[in-house]
Amino acid sequence: MLDPIVAFFQRIFAAIGRGIGLVVAWILFPFIAVANWYRGRAWIIKGPIGIALLALIGLYGYFFWQTQAWTNFDPDYPNRYNLAGRKNDAGLPVKVAAGQTAPANTCERSAIVDVTADLIDYNVNQNAWISSMILYKTGLFGMDWDQTPWFDNKASFQRGVNEAVRRTTVELVDSLVRMRGTSGINPLLQSVRSKMQYEETNWYFGLSPFGPLTPTPSQYRAAMNDLRTFNDELAKCSATFDARADNFLEFMDRVASSIGSTSAMLRERSENFNGGWFDTRADDRFWFAYGQLYGYYGVLTAAGADFDGIITQRGLTPIWTESIKQLRAALRIQPFIISNGQEDGWIMPTHLATLGFYVLRVRSNLVEMRDILAR
Repeated sequence: MLDPIVAFFQRIFAAIGRGIGLVVAWILFPFIAVANWYRGRAWIIKGPIGIALLALIGLYGYFFWQTQAWTNFDPDYPNRYNLAGRKNDAGLPVKVAAGQTAPANTCERSAIVDVTADLIDYNVNQNAWISSMILYKTGLFGMDWDQTPWFDNKASFQRGVNEAVRRTTVELVDSLVRMRGTSGINPLLQSVRSKMQYEETNWYFGLSPFGPLTPTPSQYRAAMNDLRTFNDELAKCSATFDARADNFLEFMDRVASSIGSTSAMLRERSENFNGGWFDTRADDRFWFAYGQLYGYYGVLTAAGADFDGIITQRGLTPIWTESIKQLRAALRIQPFIISNGQEDGWIMPTHLATLGFYVLRVRSNLVEMRDILAR
């Protein structure tokens, strides 16, 4: 009596097996055809093609490794600077203990500048800059890697860090190092701002415009060196850093706006695309926002040292400390697979909304501090 049922399921599984076999054969057919053609060629043709294939395999191996290995990734990296022990605003003469003689022509370095330079170093020296790698630009059979679920998380994270760096370099030029906005623009920092606005995806050669280009990492390395040169000049008291309340207010306002734009991006994706684990663009949004918070965590921690006098005088210490804690708490969210599910879903979580919650909390604290400074 069970024989017809067994036979039915056997036919079903046989059909599934034939279907899988046809799909595999369809995928492998071009490779088999090329292999057969290759075997029939002379060595004068086989040699160059074989070398080219080995080089391509090596390039892809390097590409896959660089996109998966996050060298020196450390959410607690601001601790390396021991900024809590520094109680002297940036640009002021270095303080010494009672009874000691202060060194001549020695001023406090800017922690913001040090952290910004180190974030650039992290992006382009300690790690390869993914967005301008030729294999990242060519994509998967012509499809942009950002449109796929693979190999784009690190690139999105780096672009998020770079967004925080770009905003910081703009504010350094426009306000932080200018004496009440009346002094001239520092040429080193002007150069930094220009270099950090360079296109993120440039390789050695481009099609629009057609011709050779300076690769993106080279421009960013030059900006990093200019930042360090500026800080060396600041330490010799031959440059300025104006740690005033209105400069700090403007800086907080710009950072709050930058984070607010990211919050809107997360909200838009979370509300309009609920594909759960199958939303292939959710990871781009998540890791960009994560990278931006990663960068701002260091920059704002450094700002607390550079503007310590203002924070203390205006009674901002409790809310400033809470803001830094919220930034660090956001960096604890490190899911293996990014899911953009319904907010009330119980199978697929919504990592975008979760990260967006922390982004909004940080932004609200920054806005509150800005309002206190504006009084």
